[in-house]
Amino acid sequence: MTKIMTTCFAGLRHTAAAILLIALAALAVPDKALAQILTSPEFEALTTDSVLRDFSNQPYFGLYKDNYFIFGPSIGPKPTKENTNIKFQISIAQRLTRSTLPWGTYLYLFYTQKCFWNVLENSMPMTDLNFNPGIGLTKPLFVKNRYIGKMSLILEHESNGRDSIQSRSWNKVSLAANIMVSPNLMVHGKVWVPIVDGENNRDLLYYTGLFQTGFQVMSNDRRFVGGVTVTKRKGWNFNMNTTVEFCWRILKGDNQYFFVQYYNGYGEGLLAYKEFHSQLRVGICIKPKLFSDY
Repeated sequence: MTKIMTTCFAGLRHTAAAILLIALAALAVPDKALAQILTSPEFEALTTDSVLRDFSNQPYFGLYKDNYFIFGPSIGPKPTKENTNIKFQISIAQRLTRSTLPWGTYLYLFYTQKCFWNVLENSMPMTDLNFNPGIGLTKPLFVKNRYIGKMSLILEHESNGRDSIQSRSWNKVSLAANIMVSPNLMVHGKVWVPIVDGENNRDLLYYTGLFQTGFQVMSNDRRFVGGVTVTKRKGWNFNMNTTVEFCWRILKGDNQYFFVQYYNGYGEGLLAYKEFHSQLRVGICIKPKLFSDY
């Protein structure tokens, strides 16, 4: 219990500054950028009433994070059957309340599953499956009666479903925000207070980090989307995991994208969280409406 409490306080100390940055981002949308948002055709109809009505009337079940299926090799070392694989992610959300709760929030169930599949090896083993359920409150954010993003407070669990020395698990309380700075730029951030209770991954935070931030840029017609996400690993040195993504919508008006993802760092999957990965993969992605969660 003492170790868990120590980890929690360490997480609080390292993430306090990041929490402040997220709060400031929600309040610091420049007037010029705000004017662009309010006059953008994509967001012009998204008034407070229309968004709240949409939250109430939309299907209870929908997408949460990006859903994708991608394949590619390691960058740096010579590509082999072992370091060339498929990575896919399934991410969904279930709204539990029709009407707003206190502070204008909605209660959601979240579930994300990430898998690494070595299809070039004999028997094509799925080497690592990560399960990430959560429950939390989401609050739409408005400025001058226009929707500019959302903020979520989530209780999450993540594990790989294995036992013995291959077991990996942890819990965290996360605060996440997505802010549309302009019609072509979304910034996002997420911080968490961790509870690392897995016997075999006590040092998890040195590899998977304590907070993340990034941005997403979009063309006017939302046909092209690119973004960068950096995750700060535990410690005071400049150690980060970096994800770079590019999407191109295959058909106008469709929700399927050609998807390129480059990952550089540790903690891409739970089983091999201590191993460094520099991986380039391409494939197909299905994205949530307006912007993605991270």
